[in-house]
Amino acid sequence: MKDYSLESDFVRELDRDILSYVEKGLENRDEDGFNDLALRCFELQFNTVEPYRRFCLDKGRSPGKVERWEDIPAVPSMAFKKFVMTSFPAERAEQRYFTSGTTDPLNKGKILRDPAGVTLINAANGLLTREYVFPDVDRMRMFLMVPSPDIAPGMGMAVGLDVVRRMFGSPDSRYLIDRRGLDLTFLLSALMEAERTGEPIVIIGSTAGFVYFMKACERDGVRFRLPPGSRLCDGGGYLAQFGECSREEFYLKSAEILQVDEHHCVNVLGMGEVSTNFFDNVLKDHLAGRPLARAKVVPPWTRTRVVDVETLEPVPDGDPGLLRHYDLVNRGMVVAVQTDNVGFMTPGGFEIIGRWKKTSWELETEAIKQAHGPRFMTPIIEFLLKRSLKKVGKLHDKITRTNAGR
Repeated sequence: MKDYSLESDFVRELDRDILSYVEKGLENRDEDGFNDLALRCFELQFNTVEPYRRFCLDKGRSPGKVERWEDIPAVPSMAFKKFVMTSFPAERAEQRYFTSGTTDPLNKGKILRDPAGVTLINAANGLLTREYVFPDVDRMRMFLMVPSPDIAPGMGMAVGLDVVRRMFGSPDSRYLIDRRGLDLTFLLSALMEAERTGEPIVIIGSTAGFVYFMKACERDGVRFRLPPGSRLCDGGGYLAQFGECSREEFYLKSAEILQVDEHHCVNVLGMGEVSTNFFDNVLKDHLAGRPLARAKVVPPWTRTRVVDVETLEPVPDGDPGLLRHYDLVNRGMVVAVQTDNVGFMTPGGFEIIGRWKKTSWELETEAIKQAHGPRFMTPIIEFLLKRSLKKVGKLHDKITRTNAGR
Protein backbone atom coordinates (compact mmCIF):
# COMPACT_ATOMS: atom_id res chain seq x y z
CA MET A 1 0.00 0.00 0.00
CA LYS A 2 1.28 3.47 -0.87
CA ASP A 3 2.56 5.57 2.01
CA TYR A 4 0.70 8.88 2.49
CA SER A 5 2.04 9.76 5.93
CA LEU A 6 3.49 13.21 6.62
CA GLU A 7 6.97 11.66 6.52
CA SER A 8 6.43 9.90 3.20
CA ASP A 9 8.28 10.95 0.07
CA PHE A 10 4.92 11.57 -1.59
CA VAL A 11 3.79 14.22 0.93
CA ARG A 12 7.23 15.79 1.39
CA GLU A 13 7.66 16.20 -2.37
CA LEU A 14 4.12 17.54 -2.69
CA ASP A 15 4.74 20.14 0.04
CA ARG A 16 8.03 21.13 -1.56
CA ASP A 17 6.42 21.54 -4.98
CA ILE A 18 3.43 23.52 -3.66
CA LEU A 19 5.78 25.86 -1.81
CA SER A 20 7.86 26.29 -4.95
CA TYR A 21 4.70 27.07 -6.92
CA VAL A 22 3.64 29.71 -4.38
CA GLU A 23 7.11 31.27 -4.34
CA LYS A 24 6.95 31.84 -8.10
CA GLY A 25 4.73 34.78 -7.16
CA LEU A 26 1.56 36.39 -8.38
CA GLU A 27 2.54 36.44 -12.05
CA ASN A 28 2.77 32.65 -12.23
CA ARG A 29 0.62 31.34 -15.11
CA ASP A 30 1.64 27.67 -15.06
CA GLU A 31 -1.75 26.03 -15.65
CA ASP A 32 -0.27 22.55 -16.19
CA GLY A 33 1.68 22.88 -12.95
CA PHE A 34 -1.46 23.82 -11.04
CA ASN A 35 -3.36 20.90 -12.53
CA ASP A 36 -0.61 18.43 -11.61
CA LEU A 37 -0.41 19.66 -8.03
CA ALA A 38 -4.20 19.70 -7.62
CA LEU A 39 -4.44 16.08 -8.80
CA ARG A 40 -1.65 15.04 -6.42
CA CYS A 41 -3.50 16.76 -3.56
CA PHE A 42 -6.65 14.94 -4.61
CA GLU A 43 -4.84 11.59 -4.57
CA LEU A 44 -3.54 12.27 -1.06
CA GLN A 45 -6.86 13.46 0.31
CA PHE A 46 -8.90 10.72 -1.34
CA ASN A 47 -6.70 8.13 0.38
CA THR A 48 -6.44 9.80 3.80
CA VAL A 49 -9.67 11.73 4.50
CA GLU A 50 -12.24 8.98 4.93
CA PRO A 51 -15.40 11.16 4.83
CA TYR A 52 -14.09 12.78 1.65
CA ARG A 53 -13.28 9.40 0.13
CA ARG A 54 -16.88 8.26 0.68
CA PHE A 55 -18.14 11.53 -0.80
CA CYS A 56 -16.02 11.08 -3.92
CA LEU A 57 -16.96 7.43 -4.41
CA ASP A 58 -20.62 8.37 -4.17
CA LYS A 59 -20.01 10.69 -7.12
CA GLY A 60 -18.05 8.08 -9.05
CA ARG A 61 -14.81 10.08 -8.80
CA SER A 62 -11.40 8.73 -7.84
CA PRO A 63 -7.78 9.72 -8.62
CA GLY A 64 -7.58 7.40 -11.61
CA LYS A 65 -10.76 8.83 -13.15
CA VAL A 66 -10.09 12.55 -12.68
CA GLU A 67 -7.75 14.28 -15.12
CA ARG A 68 -8.49 17.98 -14.59
CA TRP A 69 -8.66 20.07 -11.44
CA GLU A 70 -12.18 21.22 -12.42
CA ASP A 71 -13.42 17.64 -11.96
CA ILE A 72 -12.13 17.18 -8.42
CA PRO A 73 -15.21 16.85 -6.17
CA ALA A 74 -15.71 19.94 -4.02
CA VAL A 75 -16.73 19.05 -0.49
CA PRO A 76 -19.48 21.26 1.02
CA SER A 77 -18.25 23.54 3.79
CA MET A 78 -20.94 22.01 6.03
CA ALA A 79 -18.87 18.79 6.09
CA PHE A 80 -16.29 20.52 8.30
CA LYS A 81 -18.96 20.83 11.00
CA LYS A 82 -19.68 17.10 10.93
CA PHE A 83 -16.25 15.56 10.33
CA VAL A 84 -12.58 16.19 10.99
CA MET A 85 -11.42 16.76 7.42
CA THR A 86 -7.65 16.30 7.61
CA SER A 87 -5.17 14.36 5.48
CA PHE A 88 -3.07 13.60 8.56
CA PRO A 89 -3.72 12.15 12.05
CA ALA A 90 -5.40 14.69 14.34
CA GLU A 91 -2.74 14.23 17.01
CA ARG A 92 -0.14 15.62 14.58
CA ALA A 93 -1.86 19.03 14.42
CA GLU A 94 0.18 22.12 15.27
CA GLN A 95 -2.84 24.44 15.16
CA ARG A 96 -6.41 23.73 16.28
CA TYR A 97 -9.26 26.18 15.99
CA PHE A 98 -12.82 26.58 14.82
CA THR A 99 -14.65 28.19 11.94
CA SER A 100 -16.59 31.37 12.73
CA GLY A 101 -19.93 29.60 13.10
CA THR A 102 -21.75 32.22 11.05
CA THR A 103 -24.68 30.02 10.10
CA ASP A 104 -24.76 27.96 13.32
CA PRO A 105 -22.77 29.34 16.30
CA LEU A 106 -23.35 26.10 18.25
CA ASN A 107 -22.01 23.87 15.48
CA LYS A 108 -18.64 25.19 14.37
CA GLY A 109 -16.25 23.46 12.03
CA LYS A 110 -13.04 22.00 13.44
CA ILE A 111 -9.89 23.14 11.66
CA LEU A 112 -6.54 21.38 12.18
CA ARG A 113 -3.20 22.31 10.60
CA ASP A 114 -0.07 20.17 10.56
CA PRO A 115 3.39 21.83 10.81
CA ALA A 116 4.23 21.61 7.09
CA GLY A 117 0.74 22.83 6.26
CA VAL A 118 1.26 25.86 8.50
CA THR A 119 4.47 26.63 6.61
CA LEU A 120 2.58 26.61 3.31
CA ILE A 121 -0.20 28.82 4.71
CA ASN A 122 2.21 31.37 6.17
CA ALA A 123 4.17 31.56 2.91
CA ALA A 124 1.08 32.05 0.77
CA ASN A 125 -0.77 34.49 3.00
CA GLY A 126 2.43 36.35 3.86
CA LEU A 127 3.04 37.00 0.17
CA LEU A 128 -0.56 38.17 -0.31
CA THR A 129 -0.50 40.42 2.76
CA ARG A 130 2.69 42.05 1.49
CA GLU A 131 1.22 42.61 -1.99
CA TYR A 132 -2.22 43.90 -1.01
CA VAL A 133 -1.90 45.45 2.47
CA PHE A 134 1.74 46.57 2.68
CA PRO A 135 2.91 47.04 -0.93
CA ASP A 136 4.59 50.36 -0.09
CA VAL A 137 6.10 49.77 3.37
CA ASP A 138 8.11 47.08 5.13
CA ARG A 139 6.56 47.50 8.57
CA MET A 140 3.94 49.68 10.23
CA ARG A 141 2.68 50.37 13.70
CA MET A 142 -0.17 47.89 13.85
CA PHE A 143 -3.25 47.72 16.06
CA LEU A 144 -5.15 44.44 16.02
CA MET A 145 -8.82 44.59 16.97
CA VAL A 146 -8.76 40.96 18.08
CA PRO A 147 -7.53 39.12 21.19
CA SER A 148 -4.10 37.51 21.11
CA PRO A 149 -3.79 33.75 20.48
CA ASP A 150 -2.90 33.38 24.16
CA ILE A 151 -6.39 34.57 25.04
CA ALA A 152 -8.23 33.01 22.07
CA PRO A 153 -6.20 30.02 20.82
CA GLY A 154 -9.28 28.58 19.10
CA MET A 155 -9.94 31.70 17.02
CA GLY A 156 -8.44 31.37 13.55
CA MET A 157 -8.40 35.13 12.98
CA ALA A 158 -6.32 35.65 16.13
CA VAL A 159 -3.86 32.93 15.08
CA GLY A 160 -3.49 34.32 11.58
CA LEU A 161 -3.10 37.94 12.67
CA ASP A 162 -0.36 37.00 15.10
CA VAL A 163 1.67 35.90 12.06
CA VAL A 164 0.83 39.19 10.31
CA ARG A 165 1.97 41.14 13.39
CA ARG A 166 5.30 39.35 13.49
CA MET A 167 5.89 39.69 9.75
CA PHE A 168 4.79 43.30 9.19
CA GLY A 169 4.24 45.03 12.54
CA SER A 170 6.64 47.42 14.23
CA PRO A 171 7.81 46.52 17.76
CA ASP A 172 5.21 48.83 19.35
CA SER A 173 2.31 47.06 17.62
CA ARG A 174 -0.27 45.56 19.95
CA TYR A 175 -3.60 43.80 20.40
CA LEU A 176 -6.59 45.92 21.38
CA ILE A 177 -8.83 43.30 23.00
CA ASP A 178 -8.10 41.55 26.27
CA ARG A 179 -10.28 39.58 28.68
CA ARG A 180 -11.98 42.78 29.84
CA GLY A 181 -12.83 43.93 26.34
CA LEU A 182 -11.54 46.60 23.98
CA ASP A 183 -8.81 48.79 25.47
CA LEU A 184 -10.61 51.93 24.36
CA THR A 185 -8.38 54.33 26.28
CA PHE A 186 -5.29 53.00 24.52
CA LEU A 187 -6.96 52.97 21.10
CA LEU A 188 -8.13 56.57 21.36
CA SER A 189 -4.72 57.67 22.67
CA ALA A 190 -2.96 55.83 19.84
CA LEU A 191 -5.15 57.44 17.20
CA MET A 192 -4.55 60.89 18.67
CA GLU A 193 -0.82 60.21 18.88
CA ALA A 194 -0.79 59.26 15.19
CA GLU A 195 -2.50 62.58 14.42
CA ARG A 196 0.21 64.46 16.32
CA THR A 197 3.24 62.57 15.01
CA GLY A 198 2.11 62.08 11.42
CA GLU A 199 3.21 58.43 11.53
CA PRO A 200 0.83 56.24 9.47
CA ILE A 201 -0.76 53.29 11.26
CA VAL A 202 -2.73 50.23 10.25
CA ILE A 203 -5.73 48.85 12.12
CA ILE A 204 -6.71 45.25 11.41
CA GLY A 205 -9.75 43.38 12.67
CA SER A 206 -13.24 42.17 11.93
CA THR A 207 -15.50 44.36 9.85
CA ALA A 208 -18.00 44.31 12.70
CA GLY A 209 -15.42 45.72 15.10
CA PHE A 210 -14.78 48.68 12.82
CA VAL A 211 -18.51 49.27 12.37
CA TYR A 212 -19.15 49.28 16.12
CA PHE A 213 -16.23 51.62 16.74
CA MET A 214 -17.06 54.08 13.97
CA LYS A 215 -20.74 54.19 14.91
CA ALA A 216 -19.80 54.89 18.53
CA CYS A 217 -17.54 57.75 17.36
CA GLU A 218 -20.32 59.05 15.12
CA ARG A 219 -22.77 58.94 18.02
CA ASP A 220 -20.46 60.94 20.28
CA GLY A 221 -19.17 63.35 17.66
CA VAL A 222 -15.59 62.03 17.73
CA ARG A 223 -13.41 62.41 14.63
CA PHE A 224 -9.77 61.68 13.81
CA ARG A 225 -7.41 62.79 11.06
CA LEU A 226 -5.09 59.85 10.60
CA PRO A 227 -1.90 60.57 8.63
CA PRO A 228 -1.74 59.85 4.89
CA GLY A 229 -0.76 56.25 4.28
CA SER A 230 -2.79 54.95 7.22
CA ARG A 231 -4.99 52.01 6.31
CA LEU A 232 -7.68 49.65 7.53
CA CYS A 233 -7.79 45.93 6.86
CA ASP A 234 -11.10 44.33 7.77
CA GLY A 235 -12.01 40.67 7.66
CA GLY A 236 -15.59 39.67 7.13
CA GLY A 237 -18.26 41.74 5.49
CA TYR A 238 -21.27 43.95 5.83
CA LEU A 239 -24.26 41.86 6.85
CA ALA A 240 -26.95 43.35 9.08
CA GLN A 241 -26.16 41.12 12.07
CA PHE A 242 -23.93 43.85 13.50
CA GLY A 243 -26.09 46.80 12.53
CA GLU A 244 -27.07 47.95 9.09
CA CYS A 245 -24.02 49.19 7.23
CA SER A 246 -23.57 48.73 3.53
CA ARG A 247 -20.16 48.50 1.97
CA GLU A 248 -20.51 52.04 0.64
CA GLU A 249 -21.48 53.35 4.09
CA PHE A 250 -18.47 51.59 5.61
CA TYR A 251 -16.08 53.49 3.32
CA LEU A 252 -17.89 56.79 3.89
CA LYS A 253 -17.55 56.34 7.65
CA SER A 254 -13.88 55.42 7.40
CA ALA A 255 -13.25 58.66 5.48
CA GLU A 256 -15.41 60.86 7.70
CA ILE A 257 -14.36 59.47 11.09
CA LEU A 258 -10.78 58.29 10.51
CA GLN A 259 -9.88 60.13 7.29
CA VAL A 260 -8.91 56.90 5.62
CA ASP A 261 -10.02 56.87 1.99
CA GLU A 262 -11.70 53.89 0.34
CA HIS A 263 -8.59 52.84 -1.57
CA HIS A 264 -6.77 52.41 1.76
CA CYS A 265 -9.50 50.10 3.10
CA VAL A 266 -8.66 46.49 2.23
CA ASN A 267 -11.26 43.82 2.90
CA VAL A 268 -10.10 40.22 3.14
CA LEU A 269 -12.08 37.00 2.92
CA GLY A 270 -10.65 34.35 5.22
CA MET A 271 -12.35 31.00 5.81
CA GLY A 272 -11.25 28.21 8.08
CA GLU A 273 -12.19 25.63 5.45
CA VAL A 274 -9.86 27.25 2.87
CA SER A 275 -6.25 28.07 3.71
CA THR A 276 -5.63 31.01 1.36
CA ASN A 277 -6.96 34.48 2.18
CA PHE A 278 -8.55 36.52 -0.62
CA PHE A 279 -7.63 40.23 -0.52
CA ASP A 280 -9.12 43.26 -2.22
CA ASN A 281 -6.93 44.74 -4.95
CA VAL A 282 -7.71 48.41 -4.23
CA LEU A 283 -4.60 49.61 -2.38
CA LYS A 284 -2.14 47.97 -4.76
CA ASP A 285 -4.07 49.26 -7.77
CA HIS A 286 -4.27 52.78 -6.32
CA LEU A 287 -0.52 52.93 -5.76
CA ALA A 288 0.00 51.71 -9.33
CA GLY A 289 -2.25 54.50 -10.65
CA ARG A 290 -5.07 52.21 -11.72
CA PRO A 291 -8.75 53.22 -11.27
CA LEU A 292 -10.77 51.89 -8.36
CA ALA A 293 -12.41 48.57 -9.32
CA ARG A 294 -12.71 46.54 -6.13
CA ALA A 295 -12.46 42.75 -6.37
CA LYS A 296 -11.10 39.80 -4.42
CA VAL A 297 -7.90 38.65 -6.15
CA VAL A 298 -7.55 34.96 -7.02
CA PRO A 299 -3.84 34.10 -6.53
CA PRO A 300 -2.11 31.61 -8.90
CA TRP A 301 -2.19 28.69 -6.45
CA THR A 302 -5.99 28.90 -6.22
CA ARG A 303 -8.92 28.81 -8.58
CA THR A 304 -12.42 30.15 -7.92
CA ARG A 305 -15.54 29.16 -9.81
CA VAL A 306 -19.13 30.30 -9.44
CA VAL A 307 -21.76 27.55 -9.71
CA ASP A 308 -25.53 27.49 -9.90
CA VAL A 309 -27.23 27.14 -6.52
CA GLU A 310 -29.40 24.26 -7.73
CA THR A 311 -27.37 22.36 -10.33
CA LEU A 312 -23.89 23.24 -9.00
CA GLU A 313 -22.82 23.70 -12.62
CA PRO A 314 -20.62 26.70 -13.57
CA VAL A 315 -22.44 29.90 -14.48
CA PRO A 316 -21.27 32.58 -16.96
CA ASP A 317 -18.86 35.22 -15.63
CA GLY A 318 -20.79 38.03 -14.00
CA ASP A 319 -23.77 35.86 -13.04
CA PRO A 320 -24.32 35.21 -9.32
CA GLY A 321 -23.95 31.78 -7.77
CA LEU A 322 -22.17 29.82 -5.06
CA LEU A 323 -18.41 30.33 -4.72
CA ARG A 324 -16.26 27.21 -5.08
CA HIS A 325 -12.56 27.41 -4.24
CA TYR A 326 -9.68 25.14 -5.26
CA ASP A 327 -6.65 25.79 -3.06
CA LEU A 328 -3.30 23.98 -3.29
CA VAL A 329 -2.32 25.33 0.12
CA ASN A 330 -5.25 23.36 1.54
CA ARG A 331 -3.12 20.21 1.26
CA GLY A 332 -3.81 19.37 4.90
CA MET A 333 -7.58 19.19 4.36
CA VAL A 334 -9.23 19.08 0.92
CA VAL A 335 -8.17 20.97 -2.19
CA ALA A 336 -11.73 21.69 -3.41
CA VAL A 337 -14.32 23.35 -1.15
CA GLN A 338 -17.89 24.26 -2.06
CA THR A 339 -18.95 27.25 0.07
CA ASP A 340 -22.40 28.69 0.71
CA ASN A 341 -21.12 32.20 -0.06
CA VAL A 342 -22.84 33.80 -3.03
CA GLY A 343 -20.81 35.90 -5.41
CA PHE A 344 -19.86 36.54 -9.02
CA MET A 345 -16.69 36.68 -11.11
CA THR A 346 -15.27 40.04 -12.21
CA PRO A 347 -12.38 40.92 -14.54
CA GLY A 348 -10.18 41.37 -11.46
CA GLY A 349 -11.27 38.32 -9.46
CA PHE A 350 -14.58 37.82 -7.67
CA GLU A 351 -17.00 39.67 -5.42
CA ILE A 352 -19.26 38.49 -2.62
CA ILE A 353 -22.99 39.16 -2.49
CA GLY A 354 -24.10 37.28 0.61
CA ARG A 355 -24.62 33.84 2.09
CA TRP A 356 -27.09 31.27 0.85
CA LYS A 357 -29.77 30.12 3.29
CA LYS A 358 -30.53 26.57 2.28
CA THR A 359 -33.54 26.33 4.58
CA SER A 360 -35.43 29.20 2.96
CA TRP A 361 -33.62 28.94 -0.39
CA GLU A 362 -32.80 32.63 -0.50
CA LEU A 363 -30.05 35.12 0.21
CA GLU A 364 -29.57 36.64 3.63
CA THR A 365 -29.36 40.04 1.98
CA GLU A 366 -32.26 42.16 0.79
CA ALA A 367 -30.91 42.94 -2.66
CA ILE A 368 -28.63 40.76 -4.75
CA LYS A 369 -27.03 43.84 -6.32
CA GLN A 370 -25.59 45.06 -3.01
CA ALA A 371 -22.16 43.57 -2.36
CA HIS A 372 -21.98 42.10 1.12
CA GLY A 373 -19.77 39.51 2.75
CA PRO A 374 -19.88 36.92 5.51
CA ARG A 375 -19.75 38.04 9.08
CA PHE A 376 -16.76 37.13 11.23
CA MET A 377 -17.21 37.82 14.92
CA THR A 378 -17.68 35.52 17.87
CA PRO A 379 -20.50 36.40 20.31
CA ILE A 380 -18.09 37.01 23.20
CA ILE A 381 -15.95 39.44 21.17
CA GLU A 382 -19.11 41.20 20.00
CA PHE A 383 -20.28 41.56 23.62
CA LEU A 384 -16.91 42.90 24.79
CA LEU A 385 -16.79 45.45 21.98
CA LYS A 386 -20.31 46.74 22.59
CA ARG A 387 -19.66 47.12 26.31
CA SER A 388 -16.34 48.87 25.79
CA LEU A 389 -17.64 51.45 23.32
CA LYS A 390 -20.26 53.08 25.53
CA LYS A 391 -18.01 55.97 26.59
CA VAL A 392 -16.06 56.95 23.47
CA GLY A 393 -16.89 60.66 23.76
CA LYS A 394 -16.11 60.96 27.47
CA LEU A 395 -12.80 59.14 27.14
CA HIS A 396 -11.85 61.18 24.08
CA ASP A 397 -12.50 64.45 25.95
CA LYS A 398 -10.54 63.21 28.98
CA ILE A 399 -7.51 62.24 26.86
CA THR A 400 -7.70 65.58 25.01
CA ARG A 401 -7.64 67.53 28.29
CA THR A 402 -4.75 65.44 29.58
CA ASN A 403 -2.72 66.05 26.43
CA ALA A 404 -3.47 69.76 26.49
CA GLY A 405 -2.19 69.99 30.07
CA ARG A 406 1.21 68.52 29.26
